[in-house]
Amino acid sequence: MTTTQQFPTTIRPSSFDGQVLAPGTPGYDSARSVWNAMIDHCPKLIVRCASVRDVVTAVRTARECDLEIGVRCGGHNIAGLAVPNGGLMIDLTTLGSVAVDPVARRARVQGGAMLGALDRAMQPFGLATTAGNVSHTGVGGLTLGGGMGWLARQYGLTCDNVVSCTVVTADGDVVRASADEHPDLFWGLRGGGGNFGIVVEFEFRLHPVGTRTLVTELTFPLDRAAAALRGWRDLAEDAPGQATLTADISDDAVTLGYVWVGDPEAGRAMLPAMRSVGSPRGEVVRELSYTELQTRDDSIEGHTYRRYWKGHYLPELSDDAIGALVDRDPADDTLPGVSLQAYGGAIADVSEGATAFSHRHTRFEYVAAAKWSDPGEDGLRMGAARRAAAELDPFAVGAYVNALSDEGASGVRRAYSEAKRERLTAVKDAYDPDNVFHLNHNIAPTGHRDR
Repeated sequence: MTTTQQFPTTIRPSSFDGQVLAPGTPGYDSARSVWNAMIDHCPKLIVRCASVRDVVTAVRTARECDLEIGVRCGGHNIAGLAVPNGGLMIDLTTLGSVAVDPVARRARVQGGAMLGALDRAMQPFGLATTAGNVSHTGVGGLTLGGGMGWLARQYGLTCDNVVSCTVVTADGDVVRASADEHPDLFWGLRGGGGNFGIVVEFEFRLHPVGTRTLVTELTFPLDRAAAALRGWRDLAEDAPGQATLTADISDDAVTLGYVWVGDPEAGRAMLPAMRSVGSPRGEVVRELSYTELQTRDDSIEGHTYRRYWKGHYLPELSDDAIGALVDRDPADDTLPGVSLQAYGGAIADVSEGATAFSHRHTRFEYVAAAKWSDPGEDGLRMGAARRAAAELDPFAVGAYVNALSDEGASGVRRAYSEAKRERLTAVKDAYDPDNVFHLNHNIAPTGHRDR
């Protein structure tokens, strides 16, 4: 244990394997920094856990001292909920190991692992499971919210590939949740966010995907993009599962394309159909290794930006919705970038009631994402993102819980149907009736509805 101050009696050097940091101790400021540079919260304690025993101790310490708990993995939550101001931050990043069994096609992943560690461990065997698109995202946060990635249309969401979870509960107990053990908790953990406990280990099902991918991008000027977007939308309707169609809108351009995971030559068979959507001003077709694909959106400067976003689920992409997407002033440099990603395939093949994750039959996910450096622009940038997303409100039904920002209870209502919220509340009542884990997109237990 590393500390220079007196801490609660539950944290003793003889029984703690990690570090405890307080304001003023070396490493404290770097430990409280997360992906969104707008977040400047100061926990009373940061507990860097090096064992499951440490996580249990941290939870019990927080409860003993009546401190709010925040749980940090990759720190990508846009609202900075991992960092409790004046509370106790449980930092899982030291618990980052991954063990792969290539014969059983299983991976055991500690709760603080990053996606990059998972990819690097699987790829020597040509295996993978659905993961997000930025390698320094935490496996835990991604999985608990659902987990969209380039393999989702082939093999389902990240949460669909979870075999079991080892969880530290609000009482400091350690339980295993699976289809056969604590099945109600297992259901809630797959899409219900961090509401029910701290997952210290995931067991994932892996798939033989090989090591190669193809990325295709066609760029259109904004004033010619509507027709191309309509063609791209129609192409998405019957695209094979290996292909995830993508669209990005920024400045005066719209980039349309697809990511193919598997044999690049098979992926090239889609090129004629993709090219038929219109005449682009530029085209890029690249073969990448799977690990290159999974890191291409990483940025060395990523953690220095201030960030804000708004998200929607679109059950269809109507002509009117496309009109709203391209109705933007290319000279306005405060506008957020907009992205669309196609769902369908194996995502929709899973029964809506099988997991807490909701809106499986959505067609596209929409995100308006702003990033900037000057704190003086905060209001301007956030307002622009809100207005851009509001233009799509008439066409949206639901939202991805991992894309929620500052919506609060209204965002939770968008993310889950009433029936699912009732079921999630029952799980919360069973495993966290005191709402110990409430720094999240909160499912309040029955006795804490007004928190």
